[in-house]
Amino acid sequence: MKKSNQTTFQSHPWHGISPGPESPEIVNAYIEIVPTDAVKYELDKESGILKVDRPQRFSSQCPTLYGFIPQTYCGDQVAKRCAERTGYKDIHGDGDPIDICVLTEKVVSNGNLLVHAVPIGGFRMVDGNEADDKIIAVLESDLVYGELQYIAQLPRPLLDRLKHYFLTYKQIPGEGKRSVEIAEVYDRSEALEVIRRSMRDYDKLFTEQEPSKPSRKAASAPAPRRKSAASKTPVGKSPGSKAASGKGVMGRSAGKGSK
Repeated sequence: MKKSNQTTFQSHPWHGISPGPESPEIVNAYIEIVPTDAVKYELDKESGILKVDRPQRFSSQCPTLYGFIPQTYCGDQVAKRCAERTGYKDIHGDGDPIDICVLTEKVVSNGNLLVHAVPIGGFRMVDGNEADDKIIAVLESDLVYGELQYIAQLPRPLLDRLKHYFLTYKQIPGEGKRSVEIAEVYDRSEALEVIRRSMRDYDKLFTEQEPSKPSRKAASAPAPRRKSAASKTPVGKSPGSKAASGKGVMGRSAGKGSK
């Protein structure tokens, strides 16, 4: 039996996977955390392997699937939008891929997987002087949430639960109050604009500065829609050493783990 010389590598969840041929209306979402997790998992930005960030020290657990949209970056464009909408000065992007919460009625037992998600709104979070947007989405074709199109359609208690989680999960007793706020709750159209800006921020940092690297469109040509999230995600290598190291612009660290 002849041995193949071709070697296949798993795609880097941040750099090697497309946000999806129909993004930003429907996006690929890489899920790091599920509601039953007692440990906070986070992608190791250099290796692309899911790691233990820290045990959950208190009872706060994320009420939805939680992760990020591949090939996005919270940088200058996202920060500029935050400053425009809030009137705050000296706002920077947090240097991470854009975060996403995905609502589903199904129980998902573990993270480290891809889903198709439909954005319906988001929270404009400000952590200190950093933009830290949270896109709110529904699992595509979900039996309970799949037909929702706007964040205003969510039950108020569910929205309040999401707000409470994001306003408290970084607060640690004895270490002083952290300056975190939800400056705006926005609808679907604004969520799509934030995603577009985060895709442009990603291109500026990881694509435009590497002339020899093919563009995202060339690297992940939009194929026809397939049935599973995994099958419609192109397999590719992570970007060059600049992207793999996670270094941001002007000395800011891309993916510093402040989620």
